[in-house]
This record gives sequence, structure tokens and C-alpha cells, in this order.
Amino acid sequence: MATDVGAAVEQVVLLGADGKPSGVADKTQVHGADTPLHLAFSVYIFDDRDRVLMTRRALSKPTWPGVWTNSCCGHPAPEEAIEDAVRRRVKHELGFELTDVHSLLPDFGYRAVDDSGVVENEFCPVFWARVPGVAPEPKLNADEVATWAWT
Repeated sequence: MATDVGAAVEQVVLLGADGKPSGVADKTQVHGADTPLHLAFSVYIFDDRDRVLMTRRALSKPTWPGVWTNSCCGHPAPEEAIEDAVRRRVKHELGFELTDVHSLLPDFGYRAVDDSGVVENEFCPVFWARVPGVAPEPKLNADEVATWAWT
């Protein structure tokens, strides 16, 4: 089943207890007090001096608003390769064109609750990537990212 990754309502891939896809759901419907297990990703971006880009989530985000976090995270669309989803979200949130995306923790998963009671319940492979230069300035999407820092 193909999906338009540019669609207004983002869909996420639901996972069964065995970690295999079991369906899809609108992202807005799966982040609440009883969030089902779903597929996500996390990426850490490094510069040429091996500094990592940390971002602060936009205050308008429904989950974890204003929290300092990784470089970028998101959800692959149904039938989208996860590395392609990493590239898509990094370009959307930070304006960087990634070429090489490397797996770091392919089997990472977590469950966490934010201050508002919204639960994250994700199988969330972790990736890393490099952007050329020393502390290049991202082109922030203000709907996603409030600020950033190279550390």
C-alpha cells in the first residue's frame, strides 16, 4: 500500500508484539495515553569535528514540546525505507541533504511518558549521519524545531 508522504495526515506503521508490521494509523490518533507500538527512527548528525547536533523541539509540538533531544526523529511512511525516511525528515526539519545514513542501534525501542501524559511506544532504530563542514547552520522548520546547538 503506497502512501503520499507529503499528505496532510501522516501515517505511522503499527507493529505487533513480534515487531512485524500489523497495520497503519494516522499519527494524530496513535500518540495519546494508550499509544500502540509503532515504527519510528532517531538520528544523530555529526559535523567534521565530530560534534553532534542537538535540537529543541518546537513549543507547538503535541508531544514533548520544548524538550532538547537528538538531531531529528520521525516515522517512516508505510512502505517507505527507513533510511529514506531519515533523509526526508532531516531535510524537512533541518534543511540538510544527507547522503550516507548509518545504522547505530538497529533494535532500539522504548516507552516513555511526557509531562502531559502522552505516551511514546516505539520500535526506534537509531542512525547517525555526517554533514560537511564545521558547525553548519541548519535551516530550521519552525513547526518542528525551536533551536539547535552543536555540542
